[in-house]
Amino acid sequence: MNNISSNKMNLLISEDDFENKVFLDVLLKQHFNVFICDSAETFYELLNTNKFDVILMDISIFGEKNGLQLTKEIKSSPLYKHIPVVCYTAHARQQDRINAFEAGCDYYLAKPVENDTLVNTLIEAAKKEEANN
Repeated sequence: MNNISSNKMNLLISEDDFENKVFLDVLLKQHFNVFICDSAETFYELLNTNKFDVILMDISIFGEKNGLQLTKEIKSSPLYKHIPVVCYTAHARQQDRINAFEAGCDYYLAKPVENDTLVNTLIEAAKKEEANN
């Protein structure tokens, strides 16, 4: 269960790999209130019931939609388009990067990435969003 802290920003992670979910939770809960999903259905359940400062989006997730489709949907929604999306994926070809930005991702990180780079990118994205509100 999430250990919610009012002085931390809320991070929604969309990730289908169990080991990555555990790793990300341990790494990022020091800086964020972490919510993790692995499918479009659980993504929207969390998105519709919480306020998020940043989203960490894997391209590959369970179900009929992938992370790029989810990003396109939220970036076209007036309710959610302001939330920064950091693409975090093993899809590391140049075309994957282009596809991520065309879908609306604000940042792109190819796995593996240094822990500090991941943390700092998420904090930077969340703070930019906070400054714009």
